[in-house]
Amino acid sequence: MRTVLAVDGGNSKTDVALVTEDGSVLGTGRGGPFQPQIAGVGTAVDAIAEAVRAMLGPGATPPFADHVAAYVAGADLPAEEEVLRAEILSRGYGEHVVVGNDTFALLRAGASGPAGVAVVCGAGINAAAVSPTGEVTRYPALGKLTGDWGGGFGLGEETLWWAIRAEDGRGPATALRQAVREHFGTGTVEELCLDIHFGRTPVDRLHELVPVLMAVAGSGDAVARALVTRMADEVTVLAVVALRRLGLLETPMEVVLGGGVLTARDPLLNGLIEERFAAQAPQAKLIVADVPPIMGAALLGLDALGATEEAKAALRAHFHAAA
Repeated sequence: MRTVLAVDGGNSKTDVALVTEDGSVLGTGRGGPFQPQIAGVGTAVDAIAEAVRAMLGPGATPPFADHVAAYVAGADLPAEEEVLRAEILSRGYGEHVVVGNDTFALLRAGASGPAGVAVVCGAGINAAAVSPTGEVTRYPALGKLTGDWGGGFGLGEETLWWAIRAEDGRGPATALRQAVREHFGTGTVEELCLDIHFGRTPVDRLHELVPVLMAVAGSGDAVARALVTRMADEVTVLAVVALRRLGLLETPMEVVLGGGVLTARDPLLNGLIEERFAAQAPQAKLIVADVPPIMGAALLGLDALGATEEAKAALRAHFHAAA
């Protein structure tokens, strides 16, 4: 029976699952971050082997499966997907390899079928859509360079920006100032900024400010609420434009929301998103992902093998039971 090595590579960790063609899950494992733009393609792909050895044991050697279905962060453009695919093939992890952006795994995990829209708002933000006939639309997702705004890290930066300006008088008063100081245990916001500048506090800790922002916004603070409102606008426009590009804005379609910022189900943020979809894309059905994207990667792998619907149902049942 053929096997699939499913890979969900993210900015903070790399998850793998070994799945048979009948939908049985033989094992799962976790490795380090998948960051090809920061650590390099080779180091990123090393994280896959690390996760496999966590699953199968330190002596595991390639090939790991017949088919590798890798849906990873950093594969934002077709050219990047091809470079990663070539690297995985060169390692012999599997005879057949497909590499795609992790947004497609989120879509396959959360939607009832292959078609729909996925918007991920984790460390960054991205979206992709697949039509019922297989047409695909996506965004470059290269940050401000390509018009992106938001995500956990971006919201953390914005929270700090408004907090320091409230402290030094360049901006309006906001409860974010006190909330940021309390979260990091500093006497002033400027102290935190200097700690980040001199490397005493890792800059990636800024994502910790997302729940701080949500709490302050929920209390009615105007500055914080404006940031959360803008985040809702960004999530909505990504999906609405994707649907419009595919000519599906008036067609009932599932829109899967994933990533830590959205799966936290903050009542203000998610409520604002629901309001905007009701006004701009009333045919859309919003789904907040409740299973890990690794399930979507595994389902895409089974799709590639031509597995039965019974096999896919078995796979779904396994991950839903584990969720």
